[in-house]
Amino acid sequence: MLQPINILVVEDDNDINQLLCHIIKKSGYVSQAAFSGTEAMIYLEKQDWDMVLLDLMLPGMNGEEILSKIAEQSNMPVLIISAKLEQQTKIDTLRLGADDYITKPFDIEEVSARIDSHLRRYRRMNEFPTNKELRHKDLIIDTGAKKVTIDGKELSFTAREYEILFLLVSSPNKIFTKENLYESVWNQKFYGEDNTINVHMSNIRSKLSKANSSIEYIETIWGMGYRLKT
Repeated sequence: MLQPINILVVEDDNDINQLLCHIIKKSGYVSQAAFSGTEAMIYLEKQDWDMVLLDLMLPGMNGEEILSKIAEQSNMPVLIISAKLEQQTKIDTLRLGADDYITKPFDIEEVSARIDSHLRRYRRMNEFPTNKELRHKDLIIDTGAKKVTIDGKELSFTAREYEILFLLVSSPNKIFTKENLYESVWNQKFYGEDNTINVHMSNIRSKLSKANSSIEYIETIWGMGYRLKT
């Protein structure tokens, strides 16, 4: 028997929370409502979840704090659903580990499609063969443990960052365009003005550089995309 997909909805507005829970149930998943940051943390500590839908402006503990704690402990997808429209807010939450950012008011069908897309990616990533190890210079990816090390030191990546790095290392001679990366990792159509790939690539490079600043692991092929630096 298949295990149910459990999604935690963290939203202090009762009507919006109920609507999101309805969308989740209609898609065949199990929802749990939380109306404050404090309540959300209780649910996160009590059981494992497959996804979190997270508002940013919450009583108790704000969404950014919750996002940081989730990113430290899990690679499950976190979808931000917020009335904040500022581009910088979106960039900041992506840097903290969010997988997607949906602005209010939202389209019901779009939310449903994005939930399905992120769950497919999450399942695919966790079903990858557990006995394979990928190497590039002193960087090693343990695909079973979803662990990245440089010279034996473990690095912490969000689920999206891990998938992008995995794609690059698994195809070392291939140039990946932004469109390639976005549509492979997000399972969504790429629109050229989207800054998401730039943010994630900057995060990856920064973490690799902190681990070993003497080696350049990823190179930008101007006008084309990214590939491993040989």
